[in-house]
Amino acid sequence: MHENETLIENFYNAFATLDAPTMLAAYHEDIEFSDPVFQSLKGDQAGKMWTMLCAQAKDFELEFRDITADDKVGCAHWEASYTFSLTGRRVHNVIDASFHFKDAKIVKHEDSFDFRRWCSMALGPMGILLGWTPFLQNKIRRSAEENLMKFKAK
Repeated sequence: MHENETLIENFYNAFATLDAPTMLAAYHEDIEFSDPVFQSLKGDQAGKMWTMLCAQAKDFELEFRDITADDKVGCAHWEASYTFSLTGRRVHNVIDASFHFKDAKIVKHEDSFDFRRWCSMALGPMGILLGWTPFLQNKIRRSAEENLMKFKAK
């Protein structure tokens, strides 16, 4: 197994147990993270996001597989199941991740998932009807950013 495959595996093993400090140890200080909700987090912002998600997770389960990596890039597939705190609805998110490495750490991490599908699970009928609209997607992004700012202020 390539050392960067081990790095990714350790990251997801830590996430499965909601161990944010171990997750963050896999990240380079210049980390760039993005996904459909948190579109561009850099450095400390990415770490705070994972810390917040781990601290607020409810009924969390994680599975991961298909990890591949070489000296420069890697990828993985992961699935998270949890209760979305704002609505109490159960979410099963299916995510594909890509990674870039620098100095034996993850320097770029990009997660991709079907935002519309996530909206329909997390928000129910409103997500089903409006999850495809930029209006609702941007509202969710703003809300997530505000939650992260409040969490960082604590």
